[in-house]
Amino acid sequence: MINNVDFSKRLQKVMDYYGENASSFAEKIGVQRSSISHILSGRNKPSLEFVLKVLSSFEEVELYWLMNGKGEFPKSETKNKQTPITPISKNEGQDLFSNSKNENPVETKNSDLLQNLNQKSSNGKIIERIVIFYSDGSFSNFENS
Repeated sequence: MINNVDFSKRLQKVMDYYGENASSFAEKIGVQRSSISHILSGRNKPSLEFVLKVLSSFEEVELYWLMNGKGEFPKSETKNKQTPITPISKNEGQDLFSNSKNENPVETKNSDLLQNLNQKSSNGKIIERIVIFYSDGSFSNFENS
């Protein structure tokens, strides 16, 4: 359950961090100024829509911190950095679109999916690219050549 007093303090901290008053903050997140005043005074609880607007407008605000006060504000620099994704390069001479026998069961399943890649679909479209995402965060990128 959200503690209105604590939530309003955290909301005020966000506003102070960005140098916003209630009017400018309301304008940036797309709500009426009275909504901000009512939440800050404890009269109203924030709606899900309100919370989502704050999160989408201010990237440094973490949901868990805003709702429960646990976590960080602003988000730390290391959490904001995204690791660049490097595409898997094709080995020279390797045909990724054939139904070849492979000892790796994952790659075998992938080749089964790709065996009809060069064929036109019923609407005449040809598949250009398939990206498969795995649960460990890795991915495979197959491009039709």
